[in-house]
Amino acid sequence: MLHYHKSGWQAGKSLPLWYHTRIAVMIPLYDWPDHGRAGSNPRVMDDRREWSETQMKRILLLATGGTIASRAGQDGLEPQPAPPELLHALDELSVYYNLTYRALMSLDSSNIQAEEWQQIARSVYDALPEYDGVIITHGTDTMAYTASMLSFMLQNLNKGVILTGSQIPIGMPLSDARSNLETALAAIDSGVCGVHIAFNHKIIGGCRAVKVRTMGFDAFESVNSPDCGEILSNGVRLYNRRGRPSGPVRLCDALCNDVFLLKLIPGTNPRIFDSLLELRYRGVVIEAFGAGGMHYIRRDLSAQVRRLVENGVAVVTCSQCLYDGSDFSIYEAGRRILGTGVIESRDMTTESAVTKLMWALGQTDRLDEVRRIFETDYAGEITL
Repeated sequence: MLHYHKSGWQAGKSLPLWYHTRIAVMIPLYDWPDHGRAGSNPRVMDDRREWSETQMKRILLLATGGTIASRAGQDGLEPQPAPPELLHALDELSVYYNLTYRALMSLDSSNIQAEEWQQIARSVYDALPEYDGVIITHGTDTMAYTASMLSFMLQNLNKGVILTGSQIPIGMPLSDARSNLETALAAIDSGVCGVHIAFNHKIIGGCRAVKVRTMGFDAFESVNSPDCGEILSNGVRLYNRRGRPSGPVRLCDALCNDVFLLKLIPGTNPRIFDSLLELRYRGVVIEAFGAGGMHYIRRDLSAQVRRLVENGVAVVTCSQCLYDGSDFSIYEAGRRILGTGVIESRDMTTESAVTKLMWALGQTDRLDEVRRIFETDYAGEITL
């Protein structure tokens, strides 16, 4: 039975998700890379056994909108704060978890920006003492940006903060919404810590996720790092696990919105850098060609990049290629850029590079400190 209160909708008790989904009766967890079983006593679910509330995970679901919560409107799909189909699914899942639903906002993810990231981060931080984990339902278009930003804003997470959504609204036939919700719940139940995206039976690190398909259910991939986990017929298998942090959870939500992403094309006009200075951007991420290069014949971009740095703008370079990262030291065209004082993001995703630069500039005005931050791995975003 559902009921509403000021802090959100709360649903009741009983068995964990595993019995309901019939993913597995025994839930073995595996560690990367040897696939050895972690834990000598896997939980055995029995439909004759009642679970008390003290045995159930307390999970907060923060709704932000997106396709998962959308219904057809006059101008296309429109996100709703509490669609009945979503509440019905959560009511059924509440047999296995102690769930609280809270509609934080109701936005198409294209409209989620810096202010919303701060609101989400603060809501998660405030909820962590009371809950075993937090699920954030979110539109898929900017989910990777939000996951990356939350990874930097929420430091030393010792619980799971899982973003999920769907490619088809939960009230439509063939929707992937319920499956993705179950994957998110499974991630928290398996003890995953930190920010992740749960989608299409995969658990992906928040700083490594990239949306690679606009329509397909397998919408996200983990770039330059293995998946953190997956749902198989015999349970949850976890890989690439990071150790639990020893320090207290910290909220570091200051950020700078004056960051621009520039994707180069052959023949990019160098005068675009004049506009970036006039608009007073404090940071620029440049997607260069291949392993790292910008043209300098006829239209010399390296001179303009140097000018940005000399004017106090933090310039971060990355590759337009999705995989393998950048190395500007390989070619002459890249070495010219390294000599200008840019910061190389190496194997970070573009989403992670952009959000990390916004976050870094929120922490400091000094370019040497921004460089130090980029050379530090906070959430598995870079291979050192």
